[in-house]
Order: sequence, then structure tokens, then C-alpha cells
Amino acid sequence: MAHRFLIKEIALQAGVGVATVDRVLNNRGAVREQTKKRIEQAIKELEKQELYSASAGRKLIVDVVVEAPDRFAEEIKDALEAELPTLQPAIFRPRFLMRETMTTPEVVEALRAIAQRGSHGVFLKARDVPEISDAIGDLKQRGIPVVTTFTDIPLSGRIAYAGLDNRVAGATAAYLLVHWVGDKTGNVLITMSDERFRGEEEREISFRRALRTRQPQLTLIDASGGHGLDETTEKLVQNVLRAKTDILAVYSMGGGNRAILRALEAQGKTPKCYIGHDLDRDNIKLLREGKIQAILYHELRQDMRAACQHIMHFHKMLPASAVSHSSSVVVVTPENIPDHIAARFR
Repeated sequence: MAHRFLIKEIALQAGVGVATVDRVLNNRGAVREQTKKRIEQAIKELEKQELYSASAGRKLIVDVVVEAPDRFAEEIKDALEAELPTLQPAIFRPRFLMRETMTTPEVVEALRAIAQRGSHGVFLKARDVPEISDAIGDLKQRGIPVVTTFTDIPLSGRIAYAGLDNRVAGATAAYLLVHWVGDKTGNVLITMSDERFRGEEEREISFRRALRTRQPQLTLIDASGGHGLDETTEKLVQNVLRAKTDILAVYSMGGGNRAILRALEAQGKTPKCYIGHDLDRDNIKLLREGKIQAILYHELRQDMRAACQHIMHFHKMLPASAVSHSSSVVVVTPENIPDHIAARFR
């Protein structure tokens, strides 16, 4: 395996021992395939970091642990990497663990491994369950700060949350939907990837409360639990639609919008209003096609900048007054897709 980095640099990036890296690079001894892939990934990460790292500054190794569909995980990674050159005097060295689905034991194991090998901080997108909260507390005791990103675990030992105000997002979705559907009566389909993602749960609670106040005649139909993945989301929506004759509107909080629309179209249902979250490739195309009326967007780069600054503040490299606020909710229609986002998906 060709490389130009010191073995100890690769070992630090991969989170494994120097001897393990030596065995992989020189094809000596038995090493698990998963470990080999992690070392290959570490070299690629170092190559990319070399492009935007300054020659001087304090290096901060941060672990990015994300459970999310690949399309959103890539957006998070791109946003963080785009911010790295702006974070002087720190030089952030991210190590990524991103999977579409992770069991609670897998997340806990990943956080325990980070605690054992050491880190300057963790950016975490995971479910709000006691086991994960306890693992965050263990990291805190070891002096490793955790910033929850995009979905919060507020009763843990995390030092901050960086991401959208999900209560505002849910209320905004209700406001838009009511103005689109008027005084009509009907069913509103809602979907979350997993109710234990607190961010989505907060959106749902806020949306439900606002809709009950504004238009109590609307009935919410729930097809949650698909993890934002197309196949499972489509099946859940299909099951719900078998029992319902009409869908007036859709509020998709957890992604999988192509799958939701396929299930609706298969039964000849065209909602009057469809509201989703996040500007990935699929959602931009659906906006342009007129199949989604609005996307609730937040600037991921600003959120990742805030997350990094919280870590810098923890390590006394930045005053609290210099930490950026997380991004605000922006309503995006086919007419105002941000140029810098649209350019990436042309």
C-alpha cells in the first residue's frame, strides 16, 4: 500500500496501533479486513487533509460518528471539510465513522473505542437512548468533549448541540402547510427516520402542536421508522396507504422522499403540499420537478463551524463570545435554491 505519511501519523488517524499499521503496509501477519479498510481510509483522509491544512497550528484530532443515510452523511462530511481551512489557529484532523444504520451497542462500542485511544473531541449524530448518553458521560469523565450534531442528546454530558432548531422547523412546516391546503379536511402523512432521533422527534411534536392549533380538522398519518432509507421507507408508506383513501399533504422529517413519492404515485395519490428537509441531490431534483413544494434547509457549513468552535473553546483556543451560532431554518422553493448548492448537483 503506497503512502507518504509516517506510520505513527497513519496509526493516529486510523485509531489503531503502530504495529498494526506496519503489518498492513508491509503485508505481514494476519489483520482483520475491517482494520485494513480503516487504515486505507485513514491514508485517504490524510491525503485530503494535506490539501487544506496549514503548516503551523495546534492539531486537534476529532472523531465524527454519524448514523444517517449516505446522502446526508456525505453532506455532513463535505461541510466539515469545507470549513477546516477557516479554523485557525487549530488544525482539525477528522476521523470519520459514518453508517446508514447503527445499533445502540455499535454506537456505544465506537464511543468506548474513542475513549480508550483518545481524542480531542467527538461530533455525534446518534439516537437519544440511555446507553449512548452513558457513553457520552464516560467520554466527559475522560476529558473528551462531545458536540451533538443535527439531533441532540440533551441529558447527556455533551458540551453543546450544533444544528437546526428543530422546534422552529416543525412549527414552520405547519405554518407553510396550513397556508397551502387552506381549510380543506384530509390526511397529512408524516415520516421520521426514527423517533429516537431527538431532532426529528422535536420537529414532530412542534408540527403536531402547531397543526392542532391552526387546523384541528387535519388528521396525521404516521409512517415513521424507515431510517431515511428508500426501501424500508417505501414499504412503511405503502402499508399506511392501504388503509387511507386520501393524502392531502406530506411532511417528511427523515428523508427518503423519492421512495415516499413512489409509494404515493403507485396508488394514484398526489398531495397538494409536500414539505421535506435538507438540500441533497435527490431533493433538489424533486424541487425542480415540482414534486416537492418546499424544503426546510439549514446551512451545514455554519453548523459544522459552530461544532468545531465549541471544541476550540473547550481547549481554551477560542473565547465563548467567538463561537458561532447554529444555522437558522430557511424555506427553499424551486425559485430560491442557493447557487452554491445548486452548482454542486448540476
